[in-house]
Amino acid sequence: MLIDKWLERPHSPDTYYDWFQRVRERKHAANARREQILLWCKGDFVPENIFTRTVDTGRLIPLDRTWVTHVYHHRSMKRLNMMPVIFSMLPELMLLRGMHDRGCDEIYVLVTDLKRQEMDLVTEYFKLVCQHAAGGRCKPSIEQRINHDYMRISQTLDRQRRTPCFPQIDLTLRAILFEKRPPFVVLFSHQTMAYSQILFASPLFVPSKDVYHDFPSGCPNPGCTDNCCELIRFPKMGLETAAVLCTKRKVRYRYGRHVKAREMCNWVDCHICFSDESAEGPIGEAGSEGSISGSSDGSVDESNGTKFAGFVCSRCKLVKYCSPEHQRMDWDEHRRVCVKPAL
Repeated sequence: MLIDKWLERPHSPDTYYDWFQRVRERKHAANARREQILLWCKGDFVPENIFTRTVDTGRLIPLDRTWVTHVYHHRSMKRLNMMPVIFSMLPELMLLRGMHDRGCDEIYVLVTDLKRQEMDLVTEYFKLVCQHAAGGRCKPSIEQRINHDYMRISQTLDRQRRTPCFPQIDLTLRAILFEKRPPFVVLFSHQTMAYSQILFASPLFVPSKDVYHDFPSGCPNPGCTDNCCELIRFPKMGLETAAVLCTKRKVRYRYGRHVKAREMCNWVDCHICFSDESAEGPIGEAGSEGSISGSSDGSVDESNGTKFAGFVCSRCKLVKYCSPEHQRMDWDEHRRVCVKPAL
């Protein structure tokens, strides 16, 4: 429903629509099968025609995947309507949801009234905690520093009468990371001159600089490109500006203890994974409409004992399949993005 309302807006002064138009002009390379990529090749400006590469399974999926948004807010904010909270960052949520094949069926948003400097303090605190204390007990010096920062931020927010208070923010975010293990959590601020922060659980989940370097800042002014007035801190410069909670893989992810990029069959219901070792085996070539030439054993070639790296779409060279049947089953969706790569 929210996506439909967002699409009903007039597109002429919209910076997001202009950015997607620039995306449509980009041509992918033939060797972009493992890179982050965003494609709009055919059809109208609707989510089902815009495809993105997932960072966890390597599939190419459209942005029309649904999700459930869990919004946590203080009880004093009941008078506020939470629909504008989601609507204001809907393009960012669609892109982040599309980047993850699994784990983003539920998105968690924590609503605060923090200002810019306070948001920076809270972000640095959680990065410190996750990097040093996510795996258990930390060094006494680090524990003392965490306690000191906790008291300092709590007193600062109490003086400004922020809601929810910092102990509530701390407990809520820790509970979400421990129990739900999402790829990212959004710290939203409804202050007029503040911004919202996206906290990523791993560097793997951060959008690529090569794809999102010119992403809009979120300012209502169509000609604004200044980062200082951005409403949502979307990491369009990649890891340089992203708020990554842990770079040492101590934050557990929902689908496995350690985050690991995989390359799987592009059919959504298939669980066959082409590992890094299998990438050295023979690669078949698939037709653009389900016709496949070559072996169709899927994962193992028993004649010589080598592992099979899968069938690559012969037209776009962007996706892999384990069998002709799965390519034919995926064709109704994949046909909306399947075009020849740039030379």
